[in-house]
Amino acid sequence: MAVSPTAQHCYSLSALHSSLFPNFKPRSILSFYPKPKRVQRRFVVRASATLESSNGAIVAEESGNSTSYGRQFFPLAAVVGQDAIKTALLLGAIDRELGGIAISGKRGTAKTVMARGLHAILPPIDVVVGSIANADPTHPEEWEDGLAEQVEYDSAGNIKTQIVRSPFVQIPLGVTEDRLVGSVDVEESVKTGTTVFQPGLLAEAHRGVLYVDEINLLDEGISNLLLNVLTEGVNIVEREGISFRHPCKPLLIATYNPEEGAVREHLLDRIAINLSADLPMNFEDRVAAVGIATQFQECSNEVFKMVEEETEYAKTQIILAREYLKDVSISRDQLKYLVMESLRGGCQGHRAEIYAARVAKCLTALEGREKVTVDDLKKA
Repeated sequence: MAVSPTAQHCYSLSALHSSLFPNFKPRSILSFYPKPKRVQRRFVVRASATLESSNGAIVAEESGNSTSYGRQFFPLAAVVGQDAIKTALLLGAIDRELGGIAISGKRGTAKTVMARGLHAILPPIDVVVGSIANADPTHPEEWEDGLAEQVEYDSAGNIKTQIVRSPFVQIPLGVTEDRLVGSVDVEESVKTGTTVFQPGLLAEAHRGVLYVDEINLLDEGISNLLLNVLTEGVNIVEREGISFRHPCKPLLIATYNPEEGAVREHLLDRIAINLSADLPMNFEDRVAAVGIATQFQECSNEVFKMVEEETEYAKTQIILAREYLKDVSISRDQLKYLVMESLRGGCQGHRAEIYAARVAKCLTALEGREKVTVDDLKKA
């Protein structure tokens, strides 16, 4: 059969099923969880176009339609299999202070694809206008230094805020300490005659995702500094005549290939969830994965339309679960169970049971419940 080299084909979902892989059935990334049973709270979510901002987030556009010209990343809902990792990413989206997620796997196992795919389903955040660290208007005690004196108010006396897309900041392997934590802005300091702080990647990532690819190859000093800041939840810069502090509470997502070197034990000890992407796939799943990846390369818009409903449902699920999490409780007997399991596993310290308790509560919130169950504890 002759095929014209100039013809371009964009297969529909039904045609893709019948021609490329008849056994493929797209599944929602939340298909293994029931919809929340509680419906007391009502939420109004505003959708708006977005534009790039200077601090790593994406600012809501005021008017007009925008066209995306950048690289489009593979949607998380279109990833075949890897349900455990996708669940972990959802839990991290619900509670950014969960403790971080590490994904190990060989080359070509969709580690980076899933990490970047999470960004598309993160709900937007409300930030104070003029903040360099995505300050939360409802938590003034966490604002960066000097913001309280510079904050703007509207005619009604309310703090001016703007809706921005959750930031996604990737730390390159060769990052310097100045670029990571921030330094003096020499040019602005010369212009103003005063020392001006230039925010680093940690300021840009606050309330978003901080992604580290190949964390096993990251400089030891940088990795120690990074984890210390994330543990404290605040970045304090004391250097070159400046003293500045700002909040830093992003969700840490790290990926690595064990074949290129092991991750240092003290790093893994500070990360709550560590999963492997090296899971065996049956023939049908491999064919489905290749088929959906090929379609995304040829006509990405069709893939986005295929998973649009699942993606919007995931966004709503995250928003609801964040509210439910405030009411979730775990009993003392359940904590005893987690401690006992940690002792049986030979875990040192208390991080294992603390992380497990947070994971169990997130699982409970994801299903719209207030009390942790035995199944939540086993999954955690």
